[in-house]
Amino acid sequence: MNGEQAYIRWLRQRWVAHPRVLVGPGDDAAVLTWPSDRSVVVTTDMLMEGTCFVLAQAGARRVGRKALAVNLSDLAAMAARPVACVVSVALPQVGGRAVAEELYLGMEELSKAFDIPIVGGDTNSWSGPLVIAVTALGECGPRGPVRRRGAQAGDWLLLTGPLGGSLLGHHLTFTPRVREALTLVDLVRVHAMIDISDGLSTDLAHLCQESDCGACVEAALLPIRPEAEQFDDGRSPLEHALHDGEDFELLFAVSPEDGASLLADQPLQPLGVHLYRIGSCRSEKTLTLILPDGRSQPLVPRGYEHRLD
Repeated sequence: MNGEQAYIRWLRQRWVAHPRVLVGPGDDAAVLTWPSDRSVVVTTDMLMEGTCFVLAQAGARRVGRKALAVNLSDLAAMAARPVACVVSVALPQVGGRAVAEELYLGMEELSKAFDIPIVGGDTNSWSGPLVIAVTALGECGPRGPVRRRGAQAGDWLLLTGPLGGSLLGHHLTFTPRVREALTLVDLVRVHAMIDISDGLSTDLAHLCQESDCGACVEAALLPIRPEAEQFDDGRSPLEHALHDGEDFELLFAVSPEDGASLLADQPLQPLGVHLYRIGSCRSEKTLTLILPDGRSQPLVPRGYEHRLD
């Protein structure tokens, strides 16, 4: 049988009890335990075939993995610990059962790695392309959530990894920086943070807008992924690193003292991740790029944005 109920039975056979889950799949809603002194962080992301991925190229398992990973990246940007998630899918009517199983197996990989149980969701089929939406719940630590708001003039801007060329595969295989975020907030006071999903130029603009400040990025300090050099589209590796998006590294602002402390103890322990200083925040509410030859120019946000004509 390939109907919805058969698929749900398959899911329930794979589901493993979790101490935070009082009621899991099988009822109209899940029930979780929650510490009364912790804030709840909620995020959701929808991936659509043809816009966010090409199923025939990516494969359903990697699509499922990415669908959960992008939500975990959002939790990381808020320095929230993952707690649980729900998943809704619109499956193709032809071959949908096989796609559904592969999606789940991809999500299951990250679910186990980050201890975030999949506690429910919704399954539909239709004549259109694959659509998958994940909603993830997290909890804040003692310092509360880290927001985009809070960067100050003089703060250092740091990255958790190199950028650019993500569409050659990294956007499907990246590991969300949840552990890095939780380690950072234990070590220093992170003033503001965002994950690089739409491109450094665009996401830096978001952080600065919310923080009511500007920023200066030094191109010579920007770590660039080798894949950014493999394009033959007339754009330089620097342009790809600035604007491609789908990198899912964390961009964060800290005081110069805390930044120097972090960079003096490289790599970030106990995770072995290298951090990179790429520039500073400033009071002038503009974005500036300093080129390797010392010239400066406006840094125009040119990352990804969904069109709404």
